[in-house]
Amino acid sequence: MEPGDLQVNGLRLHYVTEGAGDLVLLLHGFPETHHTWRKQIPALAARFRVVAPDLRGYGESDKPPRISDYRVEAVADDIAALIGELGAERAHVVGHDWGGGVAWALAQRSPAVLDKLAVLNCPHPAVMWKALRSNWRQIRRSWYILAAQVPWLPERLLLRDGARAIGGALRGSARTPDTFTDADLAEYERAFARPGAATAALNYYRAAFRSGLRGAPSSRPIAAPTLLIWGEDDFALGKELTYGMEGLFADGFRIEYVPGASHWVNEERPDLVNRLLLDFL
Repeated sequence: MEPGDLQVNGLRLHYVTEGAGDLVLLLHGFPETHHTWRKQIPALAARFRVVAPDLRGYGESDKPPRISDYRVEAVADDIAALIGELGAERAHVVGHDWGGGVAWALAQRSPAVLDKLAVLNCPHPAVMWKALRSNWRQIRRSWYILAAQVPWLPERLLLRDGARAIGGALRGSARTPDTFTDADLAEYERAFARPGAATAALNYYRAAFRSGLRGAPSSRPIAAPTLLIWGEDDFALGKELTYGMEGLFADGFRIEYVPGASHWVNEERPDLVNRLLLDFL
């Protein structure tokens, strides 16, 4: 994998890339970096030009200071601009967790730059918004969203002992303890401990909470053919968030459930996820 940096919307975004062909962008979630796609990049690069950026605020990318800088719309606009800076007009986009949230927003805001959309364990924002107002089981599961609204204290707790809490949370929430190696956890802990990274990562939740208070997100149908891959043992997101979504899509939608996989489905079941992505893309 070759590293690179590009200026996008006034920010420097770091990325890694491999392969040639049609462009595929891989968008990570919290609390990760492009490293989360290390098991997908070689497989996809056999057929595509794969680019996995560190989203704004993460890893080696720039970390703007304001909460409003982390509105999902702003991050989606980064990805739309990144496609152009990479010399392409359109791309396939794959997102997990917050990367999935960015991918949903990109599909609604900039449909012209999107060929196909694949999302891993991230519900459509309209479904999530509704669940956080009516689904008490999901409200209890989403306690961390409210916890993130407290100023400075979450950062202090997560950054203790070199961000060891990040590694512990990843390993503790995985289906099997060997999903993440010690080296993987050390990589995520180092990235989270970079100056400004913890606040930036938490600001995604703070910005989303403030946006949610202003009203429901758009439910305009998504034009791109869409695949949703869902690890059924997700600790944070209930399977019911995937039900009844068909009306949100204009051109083909399917769900692939993965029994025995947690929220970190791409880390735990890479061979299956890679096959599903290659078949779909």
